[in-house]
Amino acid sequence: MRRVDVFSRARRGRRARPHLPPAVGWAVVFLALFAVAGLWLRDSSLVSVDKVTVTGLTGPDAARVSEQLEAAARDMTTLHVRTDQLRAVVENYPIVKSVRADADFPHTLRITVVENTPVAAVVADGGRIAVSGDGRLLRGAPAAGLPSVPVRIAPGGDRVADRVALEAIAALAAAPQPLRARVLTATTTRDGGLTLDLRNGPDLRFGGADRLRAKWAAAAAVLADAGSAGATYLDLRYPERPAAGGLEDPATQRDPETADAATLASSTTPASGTTP
Repeated sequence: MRRVDVFSRARRGRRARPHLPPAVGWAVVFLALFAVAGLWLRDSSLVSVDKVTVTGLTGPDAARVSEQLEAAARDMTTLHVRTDQLRAVVENYPIVKSVRADADFPHTLRITVVENTPVAAVVADGGRIAVSGDGRLLRGAPAAGLPSVPVRIAPGGDRVADRVALEAIAALAAAPQPLRARVLTATTTRDGGLTLDLRNGPDLRFGGADRLRAKWAAAAAVLADAGSAGATYLDLRYPERPAAGGLEDPATQRDPETADAATLASSTTPASGTTP
C-alpha cells in the first residue's frame, strides 16, 4: 500500500509570496502621506477664502443675495469650493438661474450669478408678477414696463400653469429685444389666435404659437417697410406671406399728382355756357 504524504503535496502546491522591493514600499507610504497632507491643506486656513467678488446680480434683492453668498464663501477654501452650498443660498430667489464659482489661489473666490430674464408680467386681480421665458414666476423682480399677459386666476407656486398664457410668454421670449420692448399686451382672441398689441404700432396677429422666430422676422421686415405705415394690424399667421391690414386699398387710391392736376384743371376751365 502506497503512502501519500499530504503535507508534502500541500507544501509543493503552495506558492511563494512575492516580496515587494523596498522602493515600492516607500512609494506607497509617500503617497499615503501625500494624500493625508492634501486633505489637511484642502481645508486649511492657508488657502481660506478671504476675498469674494459677486457679479451678475441686479434688482432690489441684489445686495441681500450678495451678502449671503459672500458669507457662505468665507467658510470655504480655494481648494474646496462647495458649489452646492452656494446654490442653496439662492434657491429662494427665483430671479437667480445658476451660480458659478471660480477660485483664484490662494485666497480669492469669484462668484458669477446668471439671472432669469423677465420677458413678461402675468396680470391678475390688479397684481403683476414678472415671469421668465420658460414660465418661471420671478416674484420680487421688477415687473414695470414688461409686456402684460392677462390670466384669469393669479398663479400660485413657482410656475405659470395656464396653457394659453404659456403660449403668449413663449412668443414674447422669442421676440427680438427691441420689438419685445414695444409690446404692451399679449392676448388670445376669441378664435384662439395670439395677438400682440404694439406701442405706437399695429397689432401683430400670430395665430398659433408656432414658428415664432419666422413670424417675428416677418414682423420686423414689414415694420421696416415704409409701405406698411398706417397699418392697424399685421397678419403673420403665414410668415412667408405677411399682410398689413387696415390700409386703403391700392386699387382705390388716387395718385396725388393726378389729383392735383385735375383740381387745377377744374379751377381754370370755364364752366359750360359761360363766355371766357
